[in-house]
Amino acid sequence: MSFEEAHNVSDAMQALTYDRETDPWENTTGLRKTEVERPRIDETSDYHDRSMVLIKPIMTGFCGSDRGIWFRTAFKDMIFKSLERDKKSSRVIGHELLGRVVELGTDAKRQYGLEVGDVVTTESHIPCGVCYQCRIGDTHVCADDKIIGISEDGCFAEIVKLPAKNLWRTDITKIRPEVAAIQEPFGNAVHACTKVNLRGKRVAIVGCGTIGLFAVAVARAMGANYIIGVEPMESHAEMARRLGADVVLRPQLQNGSKDKPHKSDPELTERIRKLTDGVGVDVALEMSGVNSSVNNAIHAVRRGGDVILFGLKSGDAVIENFDRLIVDGISLHSVIGRRIFETWHITRHLLESRDPNIHDLIWEVILKRGEGTMFDFREYDAGDFQKAITTYPKVVIRY
Repeated sequence: MSFEEAHNVSDAMQALTYDRETDPWENTTGLRKTEVERPRIDETSDYHDRSMVLIKPIMTGFCGSDRGIWFRTAFKDMIFKSLERDKKSSRVIGHELLGRVVELGTDAKRQYGLEVGDVVTTESHIPCGVCYQCRIGDTHVCADDKIIGISEDGCFAEIVKLPAKNLWRTDITKIRPEVAAIQEPFGNAVHACTKVNLRGKRVAIVGCGTIGLFAVAVARAMGANYIIGVEPMESHAEMARRLGADVVLRPQLQNGSKDKPHKSDPELTERIRKLTDGVGVDVALEMSGVNSSVNNAIHAVRRGGDVILFGLKSGDAVIENFDRLIVDGISLHSVIGRRIFETWHITRHLLESRDPNIHDLIWEVILKRGEGTMFDFREYDAGDFQKAITTYPKVVIRY
């Protein structure tokens, strides 16, 4: 779409939205395909538009965060507070994007070198740039960041408006569009697997959902010597094996015990120790956020080992035998998002490389070569879409 064409389209567009007035949070599910105002760049009315970009999506990924919004289990406060701020009732959802630039402000072109026609993806966290964390380079934990598709309108739409500083050029001759659309969640796994050095290490990945599956492949690429997956679903366990796990174990206590939901699975951790010469793994990545899984990860790691905490659940958690963390010198590391843009550089190298071939593994194993995992935006049906997002670890929307 040319600059002129962008200005000759209607003021409305189709988007997948959550509306707090038509869909009360407590008793609804899903996203509606509705007509919303098409974003525009108008530097005369808003000087911020000088650094903004209009992007036409090519493909977008449906994230676990989006699933939380779909089933009303996550992000209510962030969405509602941002709608109050914007004096709106609806939010366009979605933050995993591959698209083509169709219009841009003068600063976006001059400062970032972007051009109409560029193919880009985006970092989903919009850092403020002025808080303490941003000023020292920790933009991924900005004190005042906004999240695309949650506190700002997202990319499940015909056109999305984003800051140029968030965009990341992508070469789709080296990364196929279906994979390029999910670089952002893949980057979560890259961040988790680069928190500590995995080369030559024995690693447990506790929870092989989408990001856990990515982490299996990344850990192997990062030189992990032996990878143990922990996953109750056999379909995901099989994918983990295909992605590089040496063995995948099934926990007997999947969500702790009835009276102690935080309780670890002693049989599971014993099996992990037997597989590691009685020592335990060097690094355990907790990717599910379930309290019992957190304790499984801590019990699985050796003395002096590292536990990477990526899985996210709200509320309190109970840590079993807390004194063991100190006495055994175990280090806990929390991971959120991606280091901007350090993680993106590593992500690009991992996906563009074909040795190891993570790129094709994602397409063949996680995306199943598009069989059942690809949906056309124009033909969106909430019922069919819900069936897909509860069946496959990752679903991609085509535009």
